[in-house]
Amino acid sequence: MKKEDKGLIIQQIAANLQEYENFYLADIATLNAAKTTTLRRECNKQGIKLMMVKNTLLQKAFESLEGNYEELYPALTGNTAIMFSNVANAPAKLIDKYQKEAVPALKGAYVQESFFVGAETLQSLVNIKSKPELIGDVIALLQSPAKNVISALQSGGTIIHGVLKTLSEKEN
Repeated sequence: MKKEDKGLIIQQIAANLQEYENFYLADIATLNAAKTTTLRRECNKQGIKLMMVKNTLLQKAFESLEGNYEELYPALTGNTAIMFSNVANAPAKLIDKYQKEAVPALKGAYVQESFFVGAETLQSLVNIKSKPELIGDVIALLQSPAKNVISALQSGGTIIHGVLKTLSEKEN
C-alpha cells in the first residue's frame, strides 16, 4: 500500500472517530462471507458503521487525535473491525446477540468517554443506558412523587366521602 493511500485511510478513520461518540473494537475474523454480510446488514439497520481496519493505521489515527487512546492499544492485535455508533449500547447489544456463535468477539470500546478493554466488559456495555433512556428514567422519577401525592389525595377523598356518606345514612 502506498504511503498516500495509508494517509487517506488514517484521515478517514480519524474523521469517523470524531464523528461518532462511541466505538467498539471487535474481532470478526472467524465469520464467513454470508455471516459477515448478515452482520453488516444488521449494523446498517441499527445505525452502526462497521469498518475493517489495520491495527497500525488505527493506532496512527488515534495518535492524530487530541485525546489519549493508549488504553486501547493492547486490544490492537489480530484482525480488528471497528463499530462506530452514536447510541452507546447498540454495538454491545449486537455483539451480545451473536455471542452464542462466539463472534464477533469484543476487544475493547470507547463509550461515553470511558474505556472498556476485554470481552468480560460486554455485559457492562449492554447495560449502559442511552441518553433518551436516562432522560426517561429521570422524568419518571420526577413524576413519581407527584403521582403518589395525587393518588393519596384522591384515595383519601373517596375514603372521607365514604365515611361521611355512611354517617349521614346512619343518622336517618
